[in-house]
Amino acid sequence: MRLTVRSAQAVLGAPNWQASQPLWQRVPKRDAEGRLLADFMMIAPGLKGRQADDLAAWLVLVEAALKRFGSAVVFADFNLQLNLLWVSHRCRPGLGLELVAALRAAAPQLRLVGQVPDLTADP
Repeated sequence: MRLTVRSAQAVLGAPNWQASQPLWQRVPKRDAEGRLLADFMMIAPGLKGRQADDLAAWLVLVEAALKRFGSAVVFADFNLQLNLLWVSHRCRPGLGLELVAALRAAAPQLRLVGQVPDLTADP
């Protein structure tokens, strides 16, 4: 797994950066054995104003946190323009929570994007 960073030109000074396909077209839905993958999204508020060196160091921390999980993490994409991190991983009970905890430990500003259940709604 390699963390893909979109808008790398703004981060790393890469002169040959090109726009990629939309995320929904690039995200894998199944692993090599045909099993469905799980995924989640995290937002990183306040990164746009950081210096390129600080941002590059932050991305190294995020990538290192993901690499600790080895082949369990199948895909990771960070969109700097939207400050969004997308992670697709193999299905295993508790893995999503472990990944989020590791990412929050490495980069505390990351916030999980999710839906808060409406506890007042009738089932």
